Amino acid sequence: MALIAATPAWGQDQPPTPTALQAQPKVQVHAVWHSDQARPSAQNVLAVVFDIVPNWHIASDRSQAVVSDFKPSFTRVQVKTPDPRLAYGPAQFPKAHRMSVESMPDPIAVFSEQAVVYLPVLISPDAEPGEIEVHVDVRYQACDDKRCDFPKTVTLAKTLTLVAADASGLTEPGPVDLFDGFDPGMFATMGSTASTGATMHGETIDFFGFGVDPSRAWGFVLLLLLAALGGALLNFTPCVLPVIPIKILGLAQTAGNRGRTLALGAVMAGGVVAFWLGLGVAIAGVSGFTASNQLFQYPVFSIGVGAVIAVLAVGMCGLFNFSLPNWVYAISPRHDSYAGSFGFGVMTAVLSTPCTAPLMGAAAAWAATQSPGFTLVTFAAIGVGMALPYLVLSANPKWVDHLPRSGPGSELLKQVMGLLMLAAAAFFIGAGGSGMLSDGTQAAPKGHWWVVAAFVAAAGFWLMLRVFKATPSRIKQLVFVSLAWVAVIGAALTASVLTTPDTWAYYTPQRFEKAQAEGNVVLLDFTADWCANCLLLEQTVLSDERVESLLQTKGYVAMKVDLTGGYPDGKLLLKQTGAVTIPWLVIFAPDGEEVFKDNWYTASQITDALNQARQQLPPSNSPPNP
Repeated sequence: MALIAATPAWGQDQPPTPTALQAQPKVQVHAVWHSDQARPSAQNVLAVVFDIVPNWHIASDRSQAVVSDFKPSFTRVQVKTPDPRLAYGPAQFPKAHRMSVESMPDPIAVFSEQAVVYLPVLISPDAEPGEIEVHVDVRYQACDDKRCDFPKTVTLAKTLTLVAADASGLTEPGPVDLFDGFDPGMFATMGSTASTGATMHGETIDFFGFGVDPSRAWGFVLLLLLAALGGALLNFTPCVLPVIPIKILGLAQTAGNRGRTLALGAVMAGGVVAFWLGLGVAIAGVSGFTASNQLFQYPVFSIGVGAVIAVLAVGMCGLFNFSLPNWVYAISPRHDSYAGSFGFGVMTAVLSTPCTAPLMGAAAAWAATQSPGFTLVTFAAIGVGMALPYLVLSANPKWVDHLPRSGPGSELLKQVMGLLMLAAAAFFIGAGGSGMLSDGTQAAPKGHWWVVAAFVAAAGFWLMLRVFKATPSRIKQLVFVSLAWVAVIGAALTASVLTTPDTWAYYTPQRFEKAQAEGNVVLLDFTADWCANCLLLEQTVLSDERVESLLQTKGYVAMKVDLTGGYPDGKLLLKQTGAVTIPWLVIFAPDGEEVFKDNWYTASQITDALNQARQQLPPSNSPPNP
């Protein structure tokens, strides 16, 4: 068996035999500078060379790994020496080749014979002369077609001598043919991806087109600011927006007492921050938990959230006219209590988790891979950003002072919001039920969308019936009746669209492998029924006529990876493609190369990536030129 993550396939729990330990190493690793001397502002390349004995191989790097049910020990090359005089670009790995192993259901991506990994290096313009010892950590696992050695980590040390700008007589470059595979174009991209080393080497975070390097002080501060901004913007997502009027009504009820309004707003803000900190603690300390919206991959959690929202909705509709347990009143929307405000803050933060990407998904995903301290600080920034608007609003109660605190208008608004919250409850309970009934290999049941639409329509009809008693103004009556009809018609159309069967295949490792074996371009859409952003992208970008027509052409396969119920193979694939949150979309060329992946995209980006991948289609499978 080839490429097992931690133990040899032969013997499983048994250690290697003494003979195996004394055998000649299957892999020799060494590093070579293109030139071991460099001037300020110069470009250089460090080559890490793997010499592999015949009939043996090592795993590919993570980005080229073929989807499979096992977790190989990917080959990794990482510079560990921080020095302000040097900036490193991302490692350039050679092209891996596929290897079929009898004991494995899928081919594996490997390097054999000789593999050279290149690390581009830029010398600072103001670098002082002297020697720099660069340490490179290399991890790999050697296997043949029957067994694997234990994964091995070695540290290579190479010295680079920096000379003055006007120095002469520099040493000749290293073996020229060894660097034939290096792409000089990598230097052009190092402005946004270069790092000075340390543990975050080569990791930049993309925020709508520009990169942030959190390994530098300014980059980390910018990351926290962007995380806070993303947290604030979560309040305007479809996940959270429906409950904001409830909080505004609560603030209006206490607007006459500035101090109490501020105190209740601060407690609610504390609930928001507490949830995000708790999530950070879970991600930092709980094995296997890596993403905020991962919570909704557990159907019981979705159903629980829906039940809490339903209780809140019943309270909003004024149906708490009978005695219930005290804990129910603690979470009901009584904004004049501290427990209610704190609970409302926690609930608001919980509702935001399905909508985290792309607003702050990149920051959360990066934080999930860092030390506990970095994780907690980043998630605290997200919480503070999300809580800040409520704190500002509570500090300025006059902004909501004009809202009615009692009377028919206030009661009607509460009743309509209560019905809309019941729609939200139906959404989460339905998504949880779909997750329980779906194994991820076929479309999940979507009938709950009609229940959601029914509650929205009920809110619209109730508004139409009661608005004439709530206000004598003809203009207001016309406006609210029009909004009510928009809600009714929109709910019906949305439910109709979302329950229409699609023609996409649903991911399994076997279906994916078959699609690639037949020489197709494969588009993978990672989605879930509880993911509002996923549904938005599917109904706009992926339903665009240009995208649909191209995907229906021979040579393309569109495949959904449904995580509604936490499909294990889907979660593994999500991780293998470099993401922890959804939405997420990846396009594979026929040879397995990832030509595009992103969590927020346009129709033009998708069609361009599909056309790029088409260039690698075999002639017999190539679609006609548009």
